[in-house]
Amino acid sequence: MEIIILPDADHVGRLAAAVIADEVRRKPTAVLGLATGSSPLGIYRQLAQWVEEGSLDLSHTSAFALDEYVGIAADRPPSYAAVIHREVVAPLRLDPDRVQVPDGHARDLEGACVAYEEAIRAAGGVDIQILGIGGNGHIGFNEPTSSFTSRTRVKTLAPETRADNARFFEQDEQVPIHCVTQGLGTIMDARRLVLVAQGAGKADAVAAGSGPTARTAPSARSRARPAASGRAARTAPSARSRARSAAYGRTPGTRTGRAASSMAAHPQTDVVPVGRAHPTWRSCHP
Repeated sequence: MEIIILPDADHVGRLAAAVIADEVRRKPTAVLGLATGSSPLGIYRQLAQWVEEGSLDLSHTSAFALDEYVGIAADRPPSYAAVIHREVVAPLRLDPDRVQVPDGHARDLEGACVAYEEAIRAAGGVDIQILGIGGNGHIGFNEPTSSFTSRTRVKTLAPETRADNARFFEQDEQVPIHCVTQGLGTIMDARRLVLVAQGAGKADAVAAGSGPTARTAPSARSRARPAASGRAARTAPSARSRARSAAYGRTPGTRTGRAASSMAAHPQTDVVPVGRAHPTWRSCHP
């Protein structure tokens, strides 16, 4: 797992978008995993700019969204189907027929979840999955204590998550109680993950999934697969970067270093947080 600390959201968006663009240029029919929320918006803006400039073509890609609310029609503005179309499909010039969102309005929700899993498998699996992270550590709508082997299913939203999402609805009472979300097991089937976390408010959530004692945070799943050792990206050898470097166990000014833990990361996981290193990261990556 590569952890890169960048100065602001624009840098995060450009770097994460570059990872995705490289994958698509290598494989024009790549299958993308799409996340909603504020964290990935910079990624989509940068990708849209490259598409507009003509340096990137995403028209042959397919995509699967992480989640959807239960009980909201796909054409309603707060639905994630509407958000994905507005923020991703249209500006990135994706083929709408190749973009799928979980059906939270289906009469048979359990059957819709099974069908979504089958659709991902039929597409050959997700090549690169974009992820954000909630303040309480949730990924998709996988709240803390979600099973690491879970598949697409109906979940009850945590009160904190409903409160965070209330800003997208006219009244608090309109915020759905349930959702359909890809499970952590489904997410980890992706060949590569790009997780972005922005702001001091996400520091605890990122740290909760990084340390050797992490157990229940969904973000911990991104480092729980044995195989590959992690590495940290280079930062300028300033006093501040020396503190950050210590958190990742490398010498300031060097390109890479070890990010040791008892369990190595998913072999292709890039975590791109913004801001200062969380104090517990020092013990997570000695």
